[in-house]
Amino acid sequence: MSSKKLPIAITQGDPAGIGPEIIVKAFRDAPESTRGCFVVGDVNILRRASAVVAAGSMPMPVVLLDCVDQALNCPPRCVPVWQIDSTSAHFINQTTPFGQISAQAGQMAGDCVVWAANAALRGEVAAMVTAPLNKAALAFAGGWAAQFPGHTEMLQALAAKHMNVPIEQLPVRMMLANDELRVVLVSIHVSLRAALAAVNFDNVLQTLLITHKSLFAVLGRAPIIGVAGLNPHAGEGGLFGSEELDIIAPAIAAARQQGLQVSGPYPPDTVFMRARTKASKPGEFDVVLAMYHDQGLIPVKYLGVEKGVNVTLGLPLVRTSPDHGTAFDIAGTGRADASSLIEAIQMATLLNGMNPERHLG
Repeated sequence: MSSKKLPIAITQGDPAGIGPEIIVKAFRDAPESTRGCFVVGDVNILRRASAVVAAGSMPMPVVLLDCVDQALNCPPRCVPVWQIDSTSAHFINQTTPFGQISAQAGQMAGDCVVWAANAALRGEVAAMVTAPLNKAALAFAGGWAAQFPGHTEMLQALAAKHMNVPIEQLPVRMMLANDELRVVLVSIHVSLRAALAAVNFDNVLQTLLITHKSLFAVLGRAPIIGVAGLNPHAGEGGLFGSEELDIIAPAIAAARQQGLQVSGPYPPDTVFMRARTKASKPGEFDVVLAMYHDQGLIPVKYLGVEKGVNVTLGLPLVRTSPDHGTAFDIAGTGRADASSLIEAIQMATLLNGMNPERHLG
């Protein structure tokens, strides 16, 4: 890896959502964390967000970059922007309504992600942090990005193309983390019916291996992994379902044979509480493997979305994001909380200090 210091790219997110506002607040409130970062987006949208955040006082300056390396020397409390070359930029401006789904907004959000991902894959930026996009707007926009339900799948496809490998050979997983709990998911953005079908031996074992490899680099030791069951009471010995006996337990046994510190399956209604770290008592597990999206994300988000960070495991680049959506209902009001985005930036900086091939690939 090159020793040259590289900036971190923050994608603008949907311009009709809270992404631009929380970005401005992050540069305002966390100047040390955002030092060396820049925004991939539209300068007019960021200037509008700066005016919203200022609420009648002097807006924070938004500067246009000639090259991304200029972000490394920008003064604190200004927002450096790399102007995205998107056809939607001609349709989106400071009068674009907040909180409304549009094809133009979806296209711009997708174009920002594609630019930042390709820059990261080429080694031009150190990491990428993605502000929220709206999945409906992304689909409404049509085009290449519309085929993906969200950031994770889009980034997987871009990385596979860059590496010239079939997408099946680049498995990725979503990890949600905060100060108290880490959760990794077997499946991501699919229907519940499809998620149940995805609970098979290969997927569970693969998720365990990705989790082990990624957390080993973060912790400097083998992580202790607790596995949630799929059914109530983890199947109660087969009374409430056989997936624990037929699929999950054999995958755990296979992982243990490869040296992983993993146990379970445990009842899903208690395993997250057992893993929760408190000031008075560390959790029993470093991370919990959840069988599907909502099983794992509900406990993390219940503890507070303002601290949650989404990390994509398995990519040949560092990508983090805040643990919330576009919040169209409060977009344009200046009330959006930037805490989760600041946590995501700090996490990206931390992960960038490690060898990406060790913890993400």
